[in-house]
Amino acid sequence: MKNDKEKFKIFYFLVIVFSFSFFIFNFLFAQEPGETEVCTAQCTTRQECEALLKKCEDEIAQLENEGSKAKQKSKTLNNQIAVLKKKVEKLNLQIGQNNIVIQDLGIKVSDTEKSVDKTVLEIENSKKNLAAILRTIYKEDQKSEIEILFSGAQLSDFFSYLSSLGALNSKNQKILEKIETSKLFLEEQKQSLEEDKDDLENVVKIQTLQKAESEDTKKEKDSLLRLTNKEYQKLLKEKEETAKTVAKIKARIFELIGVPEAPTFGEALDIARYVEGITGVRPAFLLAILQQESAIGKNVGQCYLKDIATGEGIRINTGQKLSRVMSPKRDVPPFLIITKDLGRDSLLTQVSCPMSFGWGGAMGPAQFIPSTWMLYKDRLGGIIGKAADPWNIKDAFLAASLYLSDYGAKSKTKDGEWKAAMIYFSGSTTNSAFYWYANNVLKRADGFEKDIAVLEATK
Repeated sequence: MKNDKEKFKIFYFLVIVFSFSFFIFNFLFAQEPGETEVCTAQCTTRQECEALLKKCEDEIAQLENEGSKAKQKSKTLNNQIAVLKKKVEKLNLQIGQNNIVIQDLGIKVSDTEKSVDKTVLEIENSKKNLAAILRTIYKEDQKSEIEILFSGAQLSDFFSYLSSLGALNSKNQKILEKIETSKLFLEEQKQSLEEDKDDLENVVKIQTLQKAESEDTKKEKDSLLRLTNKEYQKLLKEKEETAKTVAKIKARIFELIGVPEAPTFGEALDIARYVEGITGVRPAFLLAILQQESAIGKNVGQCYLKDIATGEGIRINTGQKLSRVMSPKRDVPPFLIITKDLGRDSLLTQVSCPMSFGWGGAMGPAQFIPSTWMLYKDRLGGIIGKAADPWNIKDAFLAASLYLSDYGAKSKTKDGEWKAAMIYFSGSTTNSAFYWYANNVLKRADGFEKDIAVLEATK
């Protein structure tokens, strides 16, 4: 009997331990990390959006701190799963953060559009008032001096007439000044609106990258959940051995969407080294920029422009009609020049499709829009001795590298490359909503630098 009681105690103890372990395991690893209430909240005013963004930034900072601590622990299977879980959770927070940024920009765009409409209405009303005054002045100008002088019952009426005419001219001048001021304000509003819409498009692009990275990380986490710690340690060893295999690194396909044949990593590296000799831009950094640009969307190079007046086009694989394939004012005219110089049919040349906001029309692996390519067209031609082709890998690498070099990447410093990545993506370094893009480029560059170091070590 005593022996049975001891067995029962042991069994009971094991059940408690197993249950507790199962609970902890599920709590740490089995639950899919999700977005918090703060980062998924809706805002209806810009003040609300700004307050939510601040709270969301604080949560991301806290999670980054937790993730850094997790990385410092030993490379066990459970710790690695915890690191990946934190990474997915952070990406989900960042996606939520960008949803708030999109809401904020949407409110700003809406307010600006209303202001533009109001200003246009004010200008139209001012023009109507001006026309009425000019008609009155014209009518009075048709009268002769004698007719004006004797049209009143008294001489004082003549002077009142002159005074009224002077007042009309004065009012006329004020209305003209108001129209001029309103037009200047309207141009500023329109410029601000275009910039805000560009920002919206860039936030959507970043979200696309974040979602893709989150999905990849989830897959990696799920695959590790199916391993034992012994199997994981074996996998780590195999990865270390693979990293030493130069042939495998060289043969790895370097993903560039929108080109006829994707180069191997070794081929892409050779081109990047050639370009470095001209521009001074670090190969690993250039490769990181180009791969991230290619990863922005699988729609790269999947559209044709069909209407040069409106910028409308079609999706190549489905024939679906799309608006906003290319900006008719900004990009269609230079696009026609580029394709003509290359002997291409402008209406059968692949360009990027539009995303959920903004314009498509980017060309080739470096994703230059036609108006920006034109800024480098002559310079590129002078270097290669012929018309540069945005869809040619070597020309695209050189164009991207020249652009990055002009904006600080030739310094090969972390700060210089970060600034160049920001400008390449958004045209400035000031918008914190786009910091993720530049940070991710530098992270990719670090990975490429390790691969390059392995190749160099075997020479």
